[in-house]
Amino acid sequence: MKIGDLARTVGTTVKTIRFYEDAGLIRAAPRTESGYRIYGQDDVERLGFIRSAKRLGMSLDEIRGVLALHDLNEPTCVHVRALLDEKVVRIELALKELRDFRRELVSLRDHAGDLEDCSPAGGSVCGIVERSEITLDEASMTWLGSHWPRRN
Repeated sequence: MKIGDLARTVGTTVKTIRFYEDAGLIRAAPRTESGYRIYGQDDVERLGFIRSAKRLGMSLDEIRGVLALHDLNEPTCVHVRALLDEKVVRIELALKELRDFRRELVSLRDHAGDLEDCSPAGGSVCGIVERSEITLDEASMTWLGSHWPRRN
């Protein structure tokens, strides 16, 4: 099948397939005499695996590692379990950090009524923000930034 057909079959874009090919996640497709890439069922299955692994939060490097083991006919599930264990630990840490962050934000909000509005008094932009010493670790901030509801 041609690349457009493959993209429709697996529910992705032609650009993504080309990216995965360039990144070594899928094999370089053979081409017809006219230059069209030709893909088969094994490519459908491999792209399906990549999509599923991404839904589990696996990075492209992690996926590449699992696929490399697969390509060598080595067991993959022990490796994947170890990756998932690491993710669970990171998620637990991020959840703790986010719970602490929430608690601090609620406390800040509850005490914000005591602060004078800076702008009318000719002061800074907002004392609530500027006087806050709340911090969030980088991993949690990254998670929060990618999952925070965005409004247009």
